[in-house]
Amino acid sequence: MIDDEADRRALPGNGLPAERVLAEVSALRGADRPTHGGRLFAYVYDPAVPGLDELAAAAYAGSAHVNGLDPTAFPSLLAMENALVGAAARLLGGGPGSAAPDVVGSVTSGGTESLILAVKAARDAHPEIAAPRIVVPASAHAAFAKAAHYLRVAVDTVPVSASTLRPAAADVAAAIGPETVLVACSAPSYAHGVIDPVAEIADAAAAAGVRCHVDACFGGWTLPYLRRLGADVPPFDFAVAGVTSISVDLHKYAYAPKGVSVLLHRDPALRAPQYFAYADWPGYTMVNPVIASTRSGGPIAAAYATLRHLGDDGYLRLAAATRDAVAGLADAVRAVDGLRLMAEPESTVVCFTATDPGLDLFVLVDELAARGWHTQPQLSYADLPPSVHLTVTAAVAPRVTEFGPDLADAVAATRAAGPVALPAELLALATTLTPDALTPELVAGLAAGLGLTGPTPADAAGSAGAAGPAGPDDDAGPVGAPPGRMAVVNTLLDAAPPALRERLLVEFVGLLQRPTW
Repeated sequence: MIDDEADRRALPGNGLPAERVLAEVSALRGADRPTHGGRLFAYVYDPAVPGLDELAAAAYAGSAHVNGLDPTAFPSLLAMENALVGAAARLLGGGPGSAAPDVVGSVTSGGTESLILAVKAARDAHPEIAAPRIVVPASAHAAFAKAAHYLRVAVDTVPVSASTLRPAAADVAAAIGPETVLVACSAPSYAHGVIDPVAEIADAAAAAGVRCHVDACFGGWTLPYLRRLGADVPPFDFAVAGVTSISVDLHKYAYAPKGVSVLLHRDPALRAPQYFAYADWPGYTMVNPVIASTRSGGPIAAAYATLRHLGDDGYLRLAAATRDAVAGLADAVRAVDGLRLMAEPESTVVCFTATDPGLDLFVLVDELAARGWHTQPQLSYADLPPSVHLTVTAAVAPRVTEFGPDLADAVAATRAAGPVALPAELLALATTLTPDALTPELVAGLAAGLGLTGPTPADAAGSAGAAGPAGPDDDAGPVGAPPGRMAVVNTLLDAAPPALRERLLVEFVGLLQRPTW
């Protein structure tokens, strides 16, 4: 127990014993979703391989203080990074003897950084274009929008079919203009797990003289293995002539710890604009291939150890287990009246929606969570309905037989509970309020009414406020903690247009992220 209020701070007056600090971290982790066990269908990737965590942690610790800022000072990190890039390139159709023998790449901190750098390289390759633009499907990862926002690049969004969940290559081609510097597609898209028509899109980009990036962050490490197992995976990698760059996250289906992605370019000339170099100051000349300057070697070493330990045969076995788990989960969805798959699974995603108006998907997500299954709700978009997303990993395979009965039970409980009915005033706010009209007082009131236990503006000024109203399970935590059930919150967000959703989420998360004094 921590008795002294001063000792509760991250920087206590007197240093604490190591065992006490570790106990505190363990206690804090007790509130998190489970990262192992096959019941969390988002955010984490668990192969359920005994000893892998310990191996990765040891490799991480051994290189945690190595600095990627200067590869000449720490050649171990350079060697491991080059090995990871080579492995990713070979897996994705590049390397000696392939159609793309000169592939080069960089290790980044994650998929978002990889996509930002892909956009940067494309933008900086055309300094003559004053107002550069990128063309992306509506289903492309939000990180493209983030990249465009950071880099002051305009986005031309191509709609996706409500039936195929993919963009039409002809629509992508029509969206390419003289200021387009990059065309993007997904293999697969995160939301629904479907593979865009990469070959056709890449052909259209090449015909216009524009780069084509394939975002394979989510599935790029698994799709080649699924193909070897007999899946009908369409061409999506460097075997497609018009593909100029690919991103793939090793902390997803390569099962490395968080913080490792690879951005590949077909040749060194395409990568060159990705670099930042600066010598016009009295310090050392800065040369960075990625956004960060100082980088810990820990994640790279952990990824290297993971790949070396699992090997090609290990990844093939993990892909087979994942494929079987996907099939079992999809069968469980098909067996429940009132649910339908958004698409037939073709990667590692099971995504479903409701066909019964009385079946509230957001309530269903809460009911599944109450039964130990943590899924990811997705809000409606354009003519696409709300859906439930399941990212499936190898660890799910042993739990598949448990999911079907729990899903049926959760659906029955959801029907019994009925849909969420927003108060009329909240519904009116969601449909008529503009983002600029949100005030701190209004946001705090909404948060309290929805069970988000954030401090009020008065609390922020220095008074010690009480937690807001508890959620349906009376499981609201301390000030700044999210509620246990989110159906009402998701219903409100679903009723709001995207711009208002964004502002509401920024404000709600801002209420959660407050300093501990």
